[in-house]
Amino acid sequence: MRVVDADAHVIEGRELMAALIERFPDKVRFSTPGDGATALYIEGRPYPQSTGPGAGCRAEEGMCLDRGANPFTPEGVLADADKEGIDRLVFFPSAALGLPAYSDNQFAAAVARMYNQWMHDYCGQGRGRFFGVGLVPIEDVDESIKILREAKQLGLVAVMVPAVLRSRNLDHSDLESFYTVAEDLDMPLGIHGAPGIHLPKLGSERFTNYLQVHCVSFPFDMMVAATSLVLGGVFERHPKLRVALLESGVGWVPYFMERMHEHVEKRGRLTPECKHEPHEYIARGQLYVSCEPDECSVPLAVAELGADFIMYASDYPHWDGEFPNSTKPMRQRSDISEEVRARIMGRNAERFYRLPT
Repeated sequence: MRVVDADAHVIEGRELMAALIERFPDKVRFSTPGDGATALYIEGRPYPQSTGPGAGCRAEEGMCLDRGANPFTPEGVLADADKEGIDRLVFFPSAALGLPAYSDNQFAAAVARMYNQWMHDYCGQGRGRFFGVGLVPIEDVDESIKILREAKQLGLVAVMVPAVLRSRNLDHSDLESFYTVAEDLDMPLGIHGAPGIHLPKLGSERFTNYLQVHCVSFPFDMMVAATSLVLGGVFERHPKLRVALLESGVGWVPYFMERMHEHVEKRGRLTPECKHEPHEYIARGQLYVSCEPDECSVPLAVAELGADFIMYASDYPHWDGEFPNSTKPMRQRSDISEEVRARIMGRNAERFYRLPT
């Protein structure tokens, strides 16, 4: 059984950060003591913003370093993966999670290109075990298409997009050409966000306490994204498009699929773009979700929706992962079969990301 971490996070290295500060001194800087926070500043805004509505985690509290993680070099990450028994890791960004929120589209495009090249080079140091997810400045769809093609040529295995854009949902007609190219390139999309990085807030703006923000932000984001993709007809118009909804667990999916099904059944005339029952898009292999390894809802999700859409993810090296024991609960749980375990821990992610076998 090969274990694939479908949503790990890379720590952007000193070389990349130094290059960004050198090229964009008016856009990127580290905080100073007078700023009153430990953060990276981009376009004059703190990343993360750790106070106020939708507050994010303080930068110095964001990782599990107190548990012995060493995410700052490829060698350290490989050693940590060996401790966990993880064979392959698919990396999303950390500091750069907020790139879709940059207000200057040209700046966002330039940073995306720099990051994607750096991610390619970083994965080259992973002894065949590292795979990278690229970034696109999604507010500028035409430029995002160009960068999507470049990311594919670099060998990146997916690109990240947020749950919503500033003023558009994921079923907006402006995004149709982007989805068409993603289909043509066989390039999946990973929906990912985080509090405090200036992405649009979906419910989390009601709270200033980071614990409350964190509880609601991820599932609310993914429910909104699923509503757009399924009921908005994106999957219907793009039957080869694959999308993963990440870092919100799988327990909400049976509930929300049932809820969408009921609405289509009783008021489907209001969403004519959705021509199939919502769960059929999972069965067609278009919608994947990451799970927590010890979630009690995993057997329910398997029973209701099948075992082919759930992917193990560690969230390494962020604070809410279970390093160095994130694979242990999934390996030891007795409420799923060995076949189901093998799919969740590796095979589904290999299929979603089209990893070499």
